[in-house]
Amino acid sequence: MPDDLMTALRQRQAGALSASAALEGSIAAARSPACRHALVRDFFDTARLTARHLDEQQAAGLPPPPLAGLAVSIKDLFDVAGRHTTAASASLTDAAPAAADSPAVARLRAAGAALIGHTNMTEFAFSGLGINAHHGTPLNPVTLALDGKQRIPGGSSSGAAVTVATGAAWAALGSDTGGSIRIPAALQGLVGFKNTAALTPREGCIPLSTSLDTACAITRSVRDAVLIHEILAARRVAIDPRPLRGWRLAVVTAPLLLDGMDATVTHAFERSLQWLRRQGAQIEEIPLPRLQGLAALQAQGGLVAAEAWAWHRKRMQEQTSMYDPRVSTRIQRGAATSAADYIDLQAARREWIAGMQADLAGFDAVLSPTVPVVAPELAPLEASLDAYMTANALLLRNPAVVNMLDGCAISLPCQQPGELPVGLMLWCTAGQDDRLLSIALQAEAALAAGVQ
Repeated sequence: MPDDLMTALRQRQAGALSASAALEGSIAAARSPACRHALVRDFFDTARLTARHLDEQQAAGLPPPPLAGLAVSIKDLFDVAGRHTTAASASLTDAAPAAADSPAVARLRAAGAALIGHTNMTEFAFSGLGINAHHGTPLNPVTLALDGKQRIPGGSSSGAAVTVATGAAWAALGSDTGGSIRIPAALQGLVGFKNTAALTPREGCIPLSTSLDTACAITRSVRDAVLIHEILAARRVAIDPRPLRGWRLAVVTAPLLLDGMDATVTHAFERSLQWLRRQGAQIEEIPLPRLQGLAALQAQGGLVAAEAWAWHRKRMQEQTSMYDPRVSTRIQRGAATSAADYIDLQAARREWIAGMQADLAGFDAVLSPTVPVVAPELAPLEASLDAYMTANALLLRNPAVVNMLDGCAISLPCQQPGELPVGLMLWCTAGQDDRLLSIALQAEAALAAGVQ
């Protein structure tokens, strides 16, 4: 099978690959041991109908739609008509089936996606590790094949990434509130694009933080990310073809982004900067001291805990015992945030964003490790709450900067063959999505050239 969605689509358009054959390959991958626990419910029945219908249309001479009947997975936050949406939580098993597709799902369906199922996730999307106490935790299939160790998939979009990494899906719809797309993408060697939040619809999606949530996707390449974003955002991306030397990039030397890196990430990050410079990239180091102010904005759970508590407080009065305590404890921190505190926090965030925009003026994008460590082993994090919380904070640290900034970011794999996956994150302030994707296409090519 092709390596990425765009290649598969070209084969579909040329008649060299049928939607039904491609889908059966995806279903076989979804049923394989590598994909265990990745789906909480499958839609194989309706996906087969979609693929068969599009094959018949193509045989009748009609051109295939943009996604041409290829498999796409849906995070169990987004409503799919006729299916339950449970956020991978035992507390929502009594929820009625969705009356209609969420807008993001509707756009994928209209583009010809064969929806293969709801993917597993951290319960209610409230962790960057991907551990789920109700449905089991999908193992990281990429690292398992490399070193045989049972490592976390990353979260909260854990099953989403696993479906893409195993070939069960060509792309995966997910959400990103503090890194939930980019963390699993980085830990599994995939591409995770978090667009400016306002560009994609979040209706029909169970919220975590209404201020920070973003509907976005995990893919296998940047060009796949461009296509899926165009479908989700109902807009065309204007790619700037200028080479890397035409962009001014920054590397932040502030400890917040570079502390705690393990040897594998350190080596891969430094090597990536070297490769980008060899391709002509202008990379400047900047201190960006304003990042240190982020801690105050995130104290006591910040916006996420306050807004999560607002959604969960009534349900938790009766069903707290049905929540994973690692999740419910963090949600309950939001109960301590008063209305006045919340208003002050929103004002402080606006002021911080304005300052960051001024600090980054003149730079086209910032480079940093997506996360500072490779995927940790699963067992110690399941056994110890302290280890769980420490690892969760470390993995969320870098990507959460962009959510608080209301910016856009993309994680690119930057490891060499045989190495554990490492993500290189490129990020910008709000509304610079097309610029970021243009740079990412160039960076992806430069990183690929460095591997050869």
